[in-house]
Amino acid sequence: MKASLLRAAVLLAASLAAAASSASADTLSKIADSGKIVLAYRESSVPFSYLDGPGKPIGFSVELSNAVVEAARKKLNKPALQVEYLAVTSQNRIPLVVNGTVDLECGSTTNNTARAKDVAFAINHFYTGTRLLVKKSSGVKDYADLANKKVATTTGTTNYQVIRKYSAEKSLNFDILLGKDHADAFLLVETDRAAAFAMDDILLFGLKANAKNPGEFDVVGESLQVEPYACMLRKDDAAFKQLVDDTIIGLMKSGEFERLYTKWFMAPIAPKGVALNLPMSPQLRDNLRSPSDKPAN
Repeated sequence: MKASLLRAAVLLAASLAAAASSASADTLSKIADSGKIVLAYRESSVPFSYLDGPGKPIGFSVELSNAVVEAARKKLNKPALQVEYLAVTSQNRIPLVVNGTVDLECGSTTNNTARAKDVAFAINHFYTGTRLLVKKSSGVKDYADLANKKVATTTGTTNYQVIRKYSAEKSLNFDILLGKDHADAFLLVETDRAAAFAMDDILLFGLKANAKNPGEFDVVGESLQVEPYACMLRKDDAAFKQLVDDTIIGLMKSGEFERLYTKWFMAPIAPKGVALNLPMSPQLRDNLRSPSDKPAN
């Protein structure tokens, strides 16, 4: 009898835990009940998500987020659905999605298998790889030129793991300095406290374009790996992932995605009106034809 009661108690506890987990991951219900959707943004991930004035996030990924908001308004029949923006960093973005503070993070986040243990990813919307931003006057042309020198990167990014591994494999002995965000890491190079900033190449081009003196800097070195960017949401929430995926795929198939790409990667952008002039990569072209949420390893 006791064993039977114990089994029943265990089953009840498991059911309650599963229900709680399901409820916590039901983002559409959460949005409907609260009357708002919380979007994460980055402060210096040009041209994906960055500030164009206090509390005014703009960028390619911000526009993807806004498209999801419109889809949620239609899905929930809530035209007055409010939007709350919350700034996140490389270090806190995943915890804030996991704990429900943020409903959707579309910034410059790599979709990989390690992160997929904690969060889910939507359809990939960009492909990039780790390279180096340096001062032209430094003479640095590749990773080998940085042996025994200070190399900056950003806390909480995949790039830290990439360059640490590369340094060990090639016996380069990098002295790695961590900035709290991309702007902080870039400042380490700008003020000669680091010889290079290792980061996703597209972010380096964005930072260079908006520097005080863009001509002082160059992006060098081979791309160490190709990584996809994707919007991040809570795990085990099939309904919300379907909404986000359908929205992004719809933009891709309608041609709107390519229009947004041209706007943010080929044309002049705020705040300085400088164009990055970065054509769409073959990997992204392939993804437009056959949308995928396949992660990097």
